[in-house]
Amino acid sequence: MAPWSIFGLAAVSAAAVSVELNVTATTSGSIESDWTTTYYSQDRPLLITNDGGASTGGFHVFGIEGGSPLGSVKDQFTGRTKLVQTEYNIAGKDYLVSIPQTTSVFSLYELPEVKKVDNVAFKALGDWSALCSWRSRSANTYLFLFGKKNGVQYLLRETDGEVELVEIQTFDVPTEFAGCAVSQRESKMLLTPDDGTNLYVLDLDESTKAPQLEVIGEVGDDLTGIAVYSSVEDDYIFAAQTDVIDVFSFAWESIGSIHMTGLDELEIQGLSMHQEPAQGYPKGLLAYAAEADDFQGFGLSSLKGALEELDIEYNTEYDPRIHRGCRQRNPINADCSFKGFWSKADQSCECFAGSTGQDCSGFTCQKDCSSHGACVGPNECKCDERWGGLHCAFLLVEPSHETEANGADGDDPAIWISPRSPDKSRIVTTTKSEDGAGLGVYDLKGNELQVHPSNQPNNVDMIYGFQAGDRTVDLAFAACRGDNTLCLFEMTEDGVLQDVNGGIQPSDAEDEVYGSCVYKSKTTGRQYLFVNEKSARYMQYELTATANGTLHTELVREFVGGSGGQVEGCVTDEDNGWLILGEEPSALWRYDAEPDGSDEGYRIAYVGDGRLFGDVEGVTLVYGKTKDEGFIIVSCQGVSAYNVYRRAHPHDYVVTFTIPGTADGTIDGVTNTDGVTAVGARLGDEYPYGLLVVHDDTNELAGGGADEEASYKLVPLDKILGADALRELNLLDEIDQEWDPRA
Repeated sequence: MAPWSIFGLAAVSAAAVSVELNVTATTSGSIESDWTTTYYSQDRPLLITNDGGASTGGFHVFGIEGGSPLGSVKDQFTGRTKLVQTEYNIAGKDYLVSIPQTTSVFSLYELPEVKKVDNVAFKALGDWSALCSWRSRSANTYLFLFGKKNGVQYLLRETDGEVELVEIQTFDVPTEFAGCAVSQRESKMLLTPDDGTNLYVLDLDESTKAPQLEVIGEVGDDLTGIAVYSSVEDDYIFAAQTDVIDVFSFAWESIGSIHMTGLDELEIQGLSMHQEPAQGYPKGLLAYAAEADDFQGFGLSSLKGALEELDIEYNTEYDPRIHRGCRQRNPINADCSFKGFWSKADQSCECFAGSTGQDCSGFTCQKDCSSHGACVGPNECKCDERWGGLHCAFLLVEPSHETEANGADGDDPAIWISPRSPDKSRIVTTTKSEDGAGLGVYDLKGNELQVHPSNQPNNVDMIYGFQAGDRTVDLAFAACRGDNTLCLFEMTEDGVLQDVNGGIQPSDAEDEVYGSCVYKSKTTGRQYLFVNEKSARYMQYELTATANGTLHTELVREFVGGSGGQVEGCVTDEDNGWLILGEEPSALWRYDAEPDGSDEGYRIAYVGDGRLFGDVEGVTLVYGKTKDEGFIIVSCQGVSAYNVYRRAHPHDYVVTFTIPGTADGTIDGVTNTDGVTAVGARLGDEYPYGLLVVHDDTNELAGGGADEEASYKLVPLDKILGADALRELNLLDEIDQEWDPRA
């Protein structure tokens, strides 16, 4: 049985005690919010929050004392950020830890001044979703960072007057976690899944053995936040679900429930407990990210009265700097060169990640720096020129152009090949946010030519030579999540998008439509549309037209894509009759694309195989000269990189590449990437072997800061497949430069 198996625990109903907790204070303005932490200080108590916005991304610091709205102390732009955490008494100083999604670089700020600490820039590539800390009985501070089915443990310590972050171990977890909280008394960490009702618990210990997870219990709705209250004698679990917080003991006995009030249609997440009294909060407070009618930001609620009704004893003397209980001997000592845990029982060292030897004085690097660099410290690689990323395993490929920024939330693009002249081809992009929703049209240097409104299109794909009545037209197809429709638009020979009769078709989606792609059968000549929901339900529609050219769709097939996890990106191989799709947290799959084909998938690659990383997002296909030649390219959002696989079964891995900023600083690097598209056809002199277009989540500006709107990076395919490091493979010889999608 797996260590995270459920031990037959059924959902627990809340006890009869029901408490109302009103919103006491909120932040002002609108902030993309989902994570909070607080700073304990009798003089300057603080609320610290994330900001996931493109132009405002980073973190915000607010004073807790005072009225509503909360007073701003500092707004720090670091790029889109989800995770912030306060740390106490590291050699007598307190710190804020932040890790932006755009850079994956840990940064430290001394509190309460919020002053950045120089020489601390530890990079942890990944798509991270939860961050918690634990202070052991030996007074060591550990950070636990969670991503897509993996966790990483770090030691935060002061050495020779400087703060350093040391990797302890990486371990597997059963799901993606979106929230966490720690009980110092119990030495346990609680973890909430992203969209799930099971609450997990992890035992904390100073060891390099992977921690064991169990399900402590289940609640009635998806968990949105978790916090721990430490009374004088016991600790209590506060488990949030939208606007209700169920309260339990650590024995999973129901204490009662809290109903949040004060804002209409209130939804909360990212709980933080602050037990220390402050002005206006004599018995402490609860902090949270909040979304309600006409509000998005953060809120505070006074705990005065609420805990009494729940029969929980107040403990306003609680101080996270103080560990109550027996102090233990520090297992990190000179016996293991301060790079491992000394095991008294075994009389041996458990070395930290990257350290080796009997006394942990040696060092090693994962994958030996992929033979593209030198190992210069514990898991520390100095990469060769043109290599970087995880363990120097990613080929560095600079972009040639970027699109003009447009739309606050882009996703999967498409390339339309012009029938008049290849260099007149167009790039079509999506804006899926409500603000500026629609399709953008660009030339091959990234200049914006058109913005065509549509209802929050997520992915876009091109259909060539479709017979609409007495006309043969090219179409752009997107799943529009604003109203769950299938959106089709005509692309004229001049490269201009325009509406078409029947262009907005209903879907059979029970949830929000998400990813989409197109397929034309070589067997029957019929045109199909694929669209999916986050639930992994795939729907296949046949696209037809009436005699007068009005479009019509009919559902002909549905199946579950992947193993049931969230799916989005897809592409079809019309020569081989395949649908290739990405299951975001776990794998890249291949299915039959014909409506009467098998619903059983073939797994091409999976997260954890050492090469594919979550989230698995956009997928594209580069056609070859034969149906066995060519390449599949898939984006790995968490590491901002792209994997290349051979088109032919069994789809051998070729290379991983990433797109840094240009050497002259005129174009920024790609971060937190999403959609990707490519064609191998010659598109003029600048793209003799075709073009790759990728989504860039945050468009960082040369002078500092970032544009509110997204951009896409353009890379000639020969820069990737014809790179010096791959020259012996002769990959460019496989590309069909004369590929004609209308043939």
